[in-house]
Amino acid sequence: MDRAGAWFLSGALLLARPLAAQDADTLRGQITAAIHAAAAATHGSSPEHGAAQALQSVYARNTGTPLWLRDGRATPQALSLVHELQRAASYGLEPDDYAAAELARSADALAPASATDPTLAARFEVGLSAAALHLLSDLHYGRVDPAAAGFNLQGVHAPLDLAAALESLARAQELTTVLVGVEPPFYHYQLLKVALARYLILAGDPSLTSLPAPPAGLRSGGAYPGAAGLQRLLAALGDLPAGASAEASVATLDATLTAALRAFQQRHGLTADGLPGKATFAALSTPLTQRVRQLELTLERWRWLPPFQSPPIIVNIPQFRLFAFRTTEDRFADILQMDVIVGRTFQGMQTPVFEADMRYLVFRPYWDVPASITRRELLPKLRANPDYLAAQHLEIVRGQQDSSPVVPPTAENIAALAAGELRLRQLPGEDNALGLVKFMFPNSYNVYLHSTPAHQLFKESRRAFSHGCIRVSDPAALAEQLLKDAPGDWDREKILAAMNGTATLRVNLPQPINVLILYGTALATEAGPILFFDDIYGYDRRLERQLHLAAVH
Repeated sequence: MDRAGAWFLSGALLLARPLAAQDADTLRGQITAAIHAAAAATHGSSPEHGAAQALQSVYARNTGTPLWLRDGRATPQALSLVHELQRAASYGLEPDDYAAAELARSADALAPASATDPTLAARFEVGLSAAALHLLSDLHYGRVDPAAAGFNLQGVHAPLDLAAALESLARAQELTTVLVGVEPPFYHYQLLKVALARYLILAGDPSLTSLPAPPAGLRSGGAYPGAAGLQRLLAALGDLPAGASAEASVATLDATLTAALRAFQQRHGLTADGLPGKATFAALSTPLTQRVRQLELTLERWRWLPPFQSPPIIVNIPQFRLFAFRTTEDRFADILQMDVIVGRTFQGMQTPVFEADMRYLVFRPYWDVPASITRRELLPKLRANPDYLAAQHLEIVRGQQDSSPVVPPTAENIAALAAGELRLRQLPGEDNALGLVKFMFPNSYNVYLHSTPAHQLFKESRRAFSHGCIRVSDPAALAEQLLKDAPGDWDREKILAAMNGTATLRVNLPQPINVLILYGTALATEAGPILFFDDIYGYDRRLERQLHLAAVH
């Protein structure tokens, strides 16, 4: 049984039984009895976010007066709500979770009023309210607790008054206005819903992604039997501009198709060479139902976020991208963006999904080598080569401060290092693993943002290379934005001087900045293109299982 519909459906089973005779005289009595039956069915099941309590309180306040019935018939608002439940897929939700088909049949059975069965009317009334409450809760909070999905997000949603929202739905002239009002207040969430509507239509034509494999070594201008199908797909996706056509035969990978392929590759985080290589062909052949699923799961994750109270920094792991907001609005014109490198896909090296407050920067930092890296990677090299420490500008130190004493690499000290009694650090400098600046937001994962000496890795399209920390491509620009209101007139020239100076320097931020390390495999852009990214850590598959969603093909 689906999580979202569990307590409603269990209550509905009781509602299908004959109700007590003393409650059968009036519709109001039937509704009151139905509420009691639903409450009994859900006793002890702890429905999320108070939906069961809201159901009882609304009808208690109105002494069982129906919200959705007039003269025994469904109101216009009831019919509109049933319609919205039937099209729950447009919100990235499952219509079956809200008993949409059953409620539609019940609405049809209520007319004509003279033939209406009070038990059926009460069942429809209470069932529609229960489904509405679940829809409201799911749109506002999401269907899954982010902690259960492995996401350590501490932000608190503004509580939603479900009872008041239900009554607003029943009175609304425009029901969708109420629903939008409980959804996340983010512009890119709404853009993602628009993208979902488009891809739901595209997914109805499975032939779009049925392309023959390209011949080995296919180059621009070469013959490709699937060129006509490729042209049709890229036009449908918007990568081939409207009105554009192949310059030569549709059996050829001509210049127009090559340019459209580059646009497709850029949207999917692939090397944009305009050729249908292995990775590109895999993306072209991915069923559009899978793209729909990526949009649905990303919408779910947006619902886990409360409104921003101050301009945040967001890292989207599978996109390998950082967004430093200048305001609380998610508009790209007010966001500094840059590429990042994230943790590898191996267990134990993945960048965690969490949030914390950034509090200070350190220019020319030491790198305190994590104990796991010391044991697994560096100790064997140190034991094999006594000169390894000096060559890598590493020191063995006793204590946890920058001023802690340095000890020589004797056999005794190396043994103490292996036992965790001493620690290893790398001196500040150009070859320091953290680069020339680190951005600190204290957290239990010991993960932070920093620059890097390995600049060449930013040329890669798939940038999962670190041990878990996040390397930023333009640390000076990020520091300039973060320190713009800090004492000391931190302009770009002064920041570059600190990065390339001789002293380690800590600079506190004027106020903490919320950092959100997130995970979404789809993004709708303001310019129009829809971006998709690989599920590098398998979190989409995990969320699918938690939502009991069938695999898509």
